[in-house]
Amino acid sequence: MSEGSADEPGRGSSRQRAVHPENMSLGSSYFSPPVNFLQELPSYRSVARRRTNIVSRDKQSGTLLKPTDSYSSQVDGAITENLNSQSIRKYALNISEKRRLRDIQETQVKYLSEWDQWKRYSSKSWKRFLEKAREMTTHLELWRKDIRSIEGKFGTGIQSYFSFLRFLVVLNLVIFLIIFTLVLLPILLTKYKITNSTFVFIPFRDMDIQCTVYPISSSGLIYFYSYIIDLLSGTGFLEETSLFYGHYTIDGVKFQNFTYDLPLAYLISTIAYLALSLLWIVKRSVEGFKINLIRSEEHFQSYCNKIFAGWDFCITNRSMAELKHSSLRYELRADLEEERVRQKIAERTSEETIRIYSLRLFLNCIVLAVLAACFYAIYLATTFSQEHMKKEIDKMVFGENLLILYLPSIVITLANFITPIIFAKIIHYEDYSPGFEIRLTILRCVFMRLATICVLVFTLGSKITSCDDNTCELCGYNQKLYPCWETQVGQEMYKLMIFDFIIILAVTLFVDFPRKLLVNYCASSKLIQCWGQQEFAIPDNVLGIVYGQTICWIGAFFSPLLPAIATLKFVIIFYVKELSLLYTCRPSPRQFRASNSNFFFLLVLLIGLCIAIIPLTISMSRIPSSKACGPFTNFNTTWEVIPLTVSTFPSSLQSLIHGITSEAFAVPFFIIICLVMFYFIALAGAHKRVVVQLREQLSLESRDKRYLIQKLTEAQRDVRSQQT
Repeated sequence: MSEGSADEPGRGSSRQRAVHPENMSLGSSYFSPPVNFLQELPSYRSVARRRTNIVSRDKQSGTLLKPTDSYSSQVDGAITENLNSQSIRKYALNISEKRRLRDIQETQVKYLSEWDQWKRYSSKSWKRFLEKAREMTTHLELWRKDIRSIEGKFGTGIQSYFSFLRFLVVLNLVIFLIIFTLVLLPILLTKYKITNSTFVFIPFRDMDIQCTVYPISSSGLIYFYSYIIDLLSGTGFLEETSLFYGHYTIDGVKFQNFTYDLPLAYLISTIAYLALSLLWIVKRSVEGFKINLIRSEEHFQSYCNKIFAGWDFCITNRSMAELKHSSLRYELRADLEEERVRQKIAERTSEETIRIYSLRLFLNCIVLAVLAACFYAIYLATTFSQEHMKKEIDKMVFGENLLILYLPSIVITLANFITPIIFAKIIHYEDYSPGFEIRLTILRCVFMRLATICVLVFTLGSKITSCDDNTCELCGYNQKLYPCWETQVGQEMYKLMIFDFIIILAVTLFVDFPRKLLVNYCASSKLIQCWGQQEFAIPDNVLGIVYGQTICWIGAFFSPLLPAIATLKFVIIFYVKELSLLYTCRPSPRQFRASNSNFFFLLVLLIGLCIAIIPLTISMSRIPSSKACGPFTNFNTTWEVIPLTVSTFPSSLQSLIHGITSEAFAVPFFIIICLVMFYFIALAGAHKRVVVQLREQLSLESRDKRYLIQKLTEAQRDVRSQQT
């Protein structure tokens, strides 16, 4: 008993020594080789393999700095050295550490000079003022409550669509303000005698009188439906208003001290709204581009993100939570399907590879044939409409007249409706992965929607510059059919805008709403239940509003008030789509993340802007301007106003401008731009490599934890074995 009782304290003390962290020394007798325990960690070994010089330096010093000590010393050093410029908020520390660092800052402020203290106080006050101003501006955001409500009920994917729609509203409003300020405001001030100014009319130029004839298509509005036709087509009384290009047939506005050059202002407004749109879109797309650039393509990482970080915590609605669950299940199934397709591709034989590529080549030929057929149909419809719309209004009935006027718009809408269905059927036979199927289908639909506008514009351009008689030689364009061709192109863009708006309203009111009623009240019918509610597909809706915005960019030069119409149209579409989402449609099970959605939306919008710039550049630089209307009647082309304006500058400024626009400046500038671009590409690659290294460090940290747990388990096992 005495021996047992004597052994108990010793056994208890040994157990206490084993549990106490101070007695679990790495150099104790439990470990036969006396080595530094931290140097056995997988993370240290990985660093030692890559940085042998650091390892040798550490061996010489005989010490190994702990990561926490290193980081805390770096933080303290950074705050000590950069007290005026650094902020504690940027450090990933807990509250107690931040408070300690703030105390260090406050004690160091006492030893600064009065000038440094004043600079620090003024900097803090200015930052606080900016934060308050930014907080106040958030309350002035358009549709702030509605978009937050949509985000709470349907998630960030659908919310990003409505935020994108709000961005287009603001963009079109700014474009309208630019055009209104530079073009329309001086005319209104003079017309209504608000200022002491007069119009400067275009001086008569020696040209054939036949080129200056411009018969307005107004015929007294005899029939009751003529107002409706004029309102829907932009003809009649609307053709004489400031809505179209032909209304601005003046050379300038003479104020007391200067003469306002209207042709130059008209062209500058076009260049300004295109440049503003480009810069604004690029600025907004930079964040999404960064995220997509550094995102890893590792599939295991994708699975972990979906399982552990895929939930949208903005969702508060139960039905939307269930929808999010199904969406995550769909994404995981799609990832597994892509993995299956990858394995299938890896196991393909050469005969199977040749067969599938031959099938894809054949199916892509079918896609090209469908696109060519749609483009040819648009060409025929535009040609037929342009040749027959000049008939007298009393020679045809209301429906026939309206059908001829809107024939190109109808054909374009039918092509945009039919081709996505055909593309969706074809893509299933091409044996792609599910993700690539969606991207390729969207890409084809984007090309189809935007290319139809270009086909229409280029068809009009070919008709404008070709004629049977000698009017093309006299005037440079088909003056007989197009006496003011800019106005008529503006009318076509106006009709596309109005018809697209009518189709969106008609589909919502006469298709989606009755479909919702049938699904709710005819639940017994299996056919109707299979049909189901209309899905709120984000890509299709985005393509629709990008299509409308591209029309606005092209038409704003020919119809200066078209951005105002587009602003009103998008405002109405916002409320229509919101009501449709809440009451008639159901969200798509394939949901988009907000970061992916924003980048995708802006990328499609940027493609639309580039497509809009092409016909505008050709029409302003190649096609002769109308001699019967508009501010450029005395110029061969619209762009000629720029060289004429430059010729009025002083000789030194002219030499500078000619030098900047010459090849001697353009070639070095292009080389410098390429070097800068390569630098940023290399920088992006470096950032991507840093992200990869950080992910490797996270992986190594998890291996360190497993290693430490394994060593702790072995130490406890050794303690128990020695005790027994």
